Amino acid sequence: MNEHLQRPQQALESLIRRIPKTDLHLHLDGSIRLGTIAELGKQEQIALPSYTAEGLNELVFKEKYQNLEEYLTTFGYSCAVMQKPEHLERIAYELAQDNQQEGVRYIEIRFAPQLHMNKIMDMKDVITSVNKGLERAQKEFNQRPEVRDGTEPPFYYGIIVCAMRSFNEHFSEYYKQFVSTHSYSDMKSIRKMASFELAQGAVQIRDQGGIPVVGFDLAGAEKGYPPRDHWRAFQHVHENFMSKTVHAGEAYGAQSIFQAITELHADRLGHGYYLFDVEKIEDNKITDKARYIEELCEYIAQHRITIEVCLTSNMQTNPSIGRLENHAFQEMLKRELSTAFCTDNRTVSKTSVTKEILLALRHFPMSAKQLKNVIVYGFKRSFFPDTYSNKRHYVRRCIDYYEQLIHDIDIPLEPLVEQYHKVKE
Repeated sequence: MNEHLQRPQQALESLIRRIPKTDLHLHLDGSIRLGTIAELGKQEQIALPSYTAEGLNELVFKEKYQNLEEYLTTFGYSCAVMQKPEHLERIAYELAQDNQQEGVRYIEIRFAPQLHMNKIMDMKDVITSVNKGLERAQKEFNQRPEVRDGTEPPFYYGIIVCAMRSFNEHFSEYYKQFVSTHSYSDMKSIRKMASFELAQGAVQIRDQGGIPVVGFDLAGAEKGYPPRDHWRAFQHVHENFMSKTVHAGEAYGAQSIFQAITELHADRLGHGYYLFDVEKIEDNKITDKARYIEELCEYIAQHRITIEVCLTSNMQTNPSIGRLENHAFQEMLKRELSTAFCTDNRTVSKTSVTKEILLALRHFPMSAKQLKNVIVYGFKRSFFPDTYSNKRHYVRRCIDYYEQLIHDIDIPLEPLVEQYHKVKE
């Protein structure tokens, strides 16, 4: 690349790294530092394909996967090192630091507590351990002079607990005992009971105070495990004023998204990639599939239901996309849907929020205004762990800081963004 093209490109990349950002869809077990997995695996004598970061990168965490199911197998290795409170605390602390280092000022870390519950940790122990790491990282960051004097906005976080769409007795010690205890029930009924148990625990732990459990999620293999199976769990958190996000439209279509919204009361949607895909609608009762999608999209737009967009992750789990330009984010932008840039799994997908934004700018014809809108949506649609008034004040601080950084580069942002899109890698 010519030097005269490199400088504006580098200026934009540096700016994107510095501007305040969010990550609303961030899995703890998919975002562990490789060195930490290797170190803890060796320390706990856990069977891993390699005990070096380089080896794990080559053998486990691939550039591409055949499908979502293969992608999810990587979590078996990460979850194996997350079975002690001190390990959970360290992993959460390091993840918060990794985000802080690239300008992310607000994160919502999600995980499935039931994957880590065992003889030494119950649900509250698991959530408390993660919170300790996040809280420590938050306090350290917010003691910085530039934060204390108001020059820069502080760092905050929330915790989202995930119910699992599917599991068996091999997933964790807790699930093994849970399945055994309910030996006369079928697995579908057992999964419903497990998610309801988690929902009750999440509400109680939040209400006891001190831990910002801000949301409830449904994760795991999507096709064959419809959202409505977990209606009771989501109804419970809904009745107790907890925010909801649901993995929907990642590996299945508009029907899954429809159920997430109408039956699970989803405030946000994880991925939503197949929202516009007519071929993914399998319900024969839906005769006019195009109209069904149009009406669903209009509902999502009117109610500002935010889609947590994970570009790299979708490219890995859906090889059929081919080129990033084919991603549904293009249509989401066109329809002016509320979207937020997210990583999904920083380690598994080898990504960061900065990288996700730069990918979007490179492959989609975004304007500077659209860029700002998507970044601000991340703050506005967050499940912020404080009053609405304080949330508005915090969002305003982040917007002001964003605008100050744009002003300080002394280069108009619009041509920078346009040029970045035109330059091919």
